[in-house]
Amino acid sequence: MNKVVLITGATSGMGKVTALLLAENGYSVYAGVRSSSEELLEETQKRNLSIHTVKLDVQDSTSIRDAVKDVMAKEGRIDVLVNNAGYGLVATIEDGTDEEIFKQFDVNVFGLIKMTREVLPHMRQAGSGVIINISSFLGKMGLPLLAHYNASKYAVEGITDSLRFEVAPFGIRVHSVLAGLFGTNFVKKGLVANSNTTSEDSPYKTLVSHFVPIVAAAINDGPDPLPIAEAVKAIIEDENSDIAVKVGAESEQFVPLRKTLDDKAFEAKVKETFGL
Repeated sequence: MNKVVLITGATSGMGKVTALLLAENGYSVYAGVRSSSEELLEETQKRNLSIHTVKLDVQDSTSIRDAVKDVMAKEGRIDVLVNNAGYGLVATIEDGTDEEIFKQFDVNVFGLIKMTREVLPHMRQAGSGVIINISSFLGKMGLPLLAHYNASKYAVEGITDSLRFEVAPFGIRVHSVLAGLFGTNFVKKGLVANSNTTSEDSPYKTLVSHFVPIVAAAINDGPDPLPIAEAVKAIIEDENSDIAVKVGAESEQFVPLRKTLDDKAFEAKVKETFGL
C-alpha cells in the first residue's frame, strides 16, 4: 500500500522537488498549494506523474482543516506530513515591523504547529506516522539581518525535539531537515526585505550592501535542491534516521562546528567565513 504524503508549500523550490521525487517513487502525494499550481502541474505532466493538489494556506486555520479533511476523505489516512511552507524576512531587529514579525512566525512556526495539530489525531489513531519539518542550518546558528528567520527556525527545532517525546508512544516519528542554501525561487517567492533596512539612508547600509548579495547569490545560484527531497525520502523509509538531518554545504559545515566550538570561537568562525 502506497504511503500518503501531505506536503505544505509544494508549488516551487524544495516542496515541489520533494513532491515530484516522492511521486516518482510510488507515494500518493498531496501537494498543498496556496494559489497557482501551474508550475507543479506542468512538471508532473512532463514526467507523466500523478500528484494531487489540495488548497492549503498555513496561515488560515480553516484552510488547514479543510485540506486535511479532503485528504482523509479520499485516502482514509495521512502517513507522512512534510511541513515545508516557509517565508523569510530580511530585516534588522531595529527595523522589523509588527506585521513582518508576525508573518514570519505565522508561516514558519504557527502554521507548522497548526498543520501538525490537525494531522496528529489521525496518525495517533493509526498508530504510525512520520512528520518532517523542513528547517535550516539557521535553526542552529545566527546570521545578521536574518534574526527573525533564525528565531523561527530555532523554534522549529524546539518543536521537533519536544514533539518527539509526546508522540513516540503512538508510533509517530518526528524529524527535521537542516537545509543549507540551495538554488530555489526563495529569493523571488519567499524572501521579503524590510524597506528601511535596505534604504540608502539606513545606518546598517554597509552591512546590508555586503551581506545581502552573498545570501541572494547563494540561493539564486546555489545547487539543485534535490538532496532535500532525497533526505525526506530517506527519513520516511528509515526508522533509524537521525533526528535532525544535515543537508547542504552550510549545514554540513556549521552545524557540527556549533557543537564543537565554544560560543566565541564559533562566532569568530562565522565572521571569518562571511567577512563580517
